[in-house]
Amino acid sequence: MQFHQLQPIHKLKKKKKIGRGGKRGRYSGKGIKGQKARAGRKLQPVIRELIKRYPKLRGYRQKSKMKKQKSKIAILNLDILEKNFVAGEKITPKILFAKKIISKINGKIPNVKILGKGETTKPIIIEDCLFSKSVKEKIEKAGGTIKISNLQ
Repeated sequence: MQFHQLQPIHKLKKKKKIGRGGKRGRYSGKGIKGQKARAGRKLQPVIRELIKRYPKLRGYRQKSKMKKQKSKIAILNLDILEKNFVAGEKITPKILFAKKIISKINGKIPNVKILGKGETTKPIIIEDCLFSKSVKEKIEKAGGTIKISNLQ
């Protein structure tokens, strides 16, 4: 007996074709129309919809880092110093924090920059602070001094 001479004992069972009459006729148990009634349907995965709803963020959080770096400086004007300090008094970031004129940023006393809005008539001493050119002129004109630190 050769391999090509072999015969099966029973006939092969044919796959049932639904939707062609009989008990599973017309809609073949799939209902009427729509994506689910079609042959070869591909439903969209649910997780894809969730992913598509997320906002598209560009870059790697560079903008938030830039904001943090800028916010480490507390900004004051001359008119605030005029109201809160007496003539000849020393002004440093620690003293400003002690008088509650500035507050801590990220748990640290920030660097202070003094801007030239307002006028001063009192001779005051400023240490360890950043300042603008107009502030330097106004304080020296009033008889005060500015001690330049490593911050400049």
